Amino acid sequence: MKTIASCVERIIVSSPFLEEGLSREIINYSALAKDLNKQISEMLRRPVKDGAIMMALRRYHQPLYINNTKRLTKIFENLGDITVRSNLSDFTFQNSPSLIQNHSHILESISANHQIFYAFTRGIFESNIIISTSEKESILNAFKNEKQIGFKDKLSAISIYLPKGNSNISGLYYQIFKQLAWENITLYEVVSTTNEFTIVVEDHLVDHAFSIIKRLKG
Repeated sequence: MKTIASCVERIIVSSPFLEEGLSREIINYSALAKDLNKQISEMLRRPVKDGAIMMALRRYHQPLYINNTKRLTKIFENLGDITVRSNLSDFTFQNSPSLIQNHSHILESISANHQIFYAFTRGIFESNIIISTSEKESILNAFKNEKQIGFKDKLSAISIYLPKGNSNISGLYYQIFKQLAWENITLYEVVSTTNEFTIVVEDHLVDHAFSIIKRLKG
């Protein structure tokens, strides 16, 4: 059964900026209650009072990651090196029986050159390759018989080395994404391993994105 409290929770959880504003106590509860009244009344199919919504807002319990401040602070203080790589291109191909074999040829050709940035992600229906733009012709040649469904150049990658144990900290990636979203940074791709996290952005955004991530270290 839907209640005012459950409707409030559903709206807040689906609105990260609203959730953040409430956690920082920078939102006026009375004004927000009035703003949400129509939406909640429609969800409950009956009129509700602003005061009841305001009470539900005040009683809303923030998720654990909001209160996980100390552990998150320690993780960010111990962030490792932040590395920026530019002149990257992003290729997307439709998956096929021959795709992995063609991909192995690329691995052989770049294995001796450690200066080349390379990341490969295989999804259910498509695969993605992010690689130094200098290898564009090699990619197009190796995958000439594959169906290419996407391409983007003039990209840069920012890689962050995360402290061990980061996978046990709830809300870690949320905090990174939140800061970037607040600053209107659009992420083109995200790649991660156990202790390394990489975002890919368009070249004109890389300086701004780097300053935001560096600021996380305090």
